Amino acid sequence: MIGRPVGILGTGHYVPEKVLTNAQLEAMVETNDEWIVTRTGIKERRIAADHQATSDLAYEAAQKALANAGIAADQLGLIIVATMTPDVMCPSTACILQDKLGAKKAAAFDLAAACSGFVYGLANGANFVASGMYDYVLVVGAEVLSRVTDYTDRNTCILFGDGAGAVVLGATEEGRGFEAFELGADGAGGPLLRGGCVGGSRYPNKECLPEGVTHYIWQNGREVFKFAVRIMENLTESVLAKAGKSKEDIKLLVPHQANIRIIQAAMDKLELTENEVMINVDRYGNISAATIPIALSEAVEAGRVSKGDTVVLVGFGGGLTWGGAVLTW
Repeated sequence: MIGRPVGILGTGHYVPEKVLTNAQLEAMVETNDEWIVTRTGIKERRIAADHQATSDLAYEAAQKALANAGIAADQLGLIIVATMTPDVMCPSTACILQDKLGAKKAAAFDLAAACSGFVYGLANGANFVASGMYDYVLVVGAEVLSRVTDYTDRNTCILFGDGAGAVVLGATEEGRGFEAFELGADGAGGPLLRGGCVGGSRYPNKECLPEGVTHYIWQNGREVFKFAVRIMENLTESVLAKAGKSKEDIKLLVPHQANIRIIQAAMDKLELTENEVMINVDRYGNISAATIPIALSEAVEAGRVSKGDTVVLVGFGGGLTWGGAVLTW
């Protein structure tokens, strides 16, 4: 990166209290715990309360990240919220969050890159700090995917949950912080994974949806799986090379938590052990842009990251998009 070194000063996460287990899903669709766990590794997921929107979850995670960083909300120069489930189309969830936090000096915007959104947000925020434009940037990944999940479709309703994770970015000492980013997209793969169609200019309301198009999350599971396995390995090695490092330098890989089989395939190809990979998909399922910051926050809380460790963050998702980051903790 060009400019002053930028690192993560604080982390935080929040998941709703309500738990939706595989046993409960058995009563809703034709499925069972063994089928779900074997194919996804997911045992339960969290569901937002009726009164909770994405900004509410983001607020809880942001408060924890600010406290962890020792930064007051009015010190923030920018707030970026990565989400595919904003509270409303306008104002942005970031602006709603800015008001909730009392971060009156902060600019704010949402970022849409699906499950890769948090890494996209990190790249944006880190460059704002590196350039000196802002001293502190809050980056949040937050989703309420339960509102766009079809609980009659057993292929998708088993996958998704709700939650939020956040980090505070700021200048750090030489030799620490972000060393490389890599972002990418393949719009031709967009039809493989889509959701939340209603509310945009193409389908402003449900009545506009043509036959066969749903406002719920939908994916071509087989093709998305193949894409994810390929991109996880290639992206990890590529972003490490940009940082002048190799897979042997990894102390902790924090991947997007989409499916345990995707993670395990990447672990095998990268020759990583479970001690070198953060996994919590079994407890939360896929929370899109929130999975990486939640997993990172939990890893920090558990003492799995130490000063000087090489940490790699890798996300992939709808768009199709992907994003990787390497940093020295």
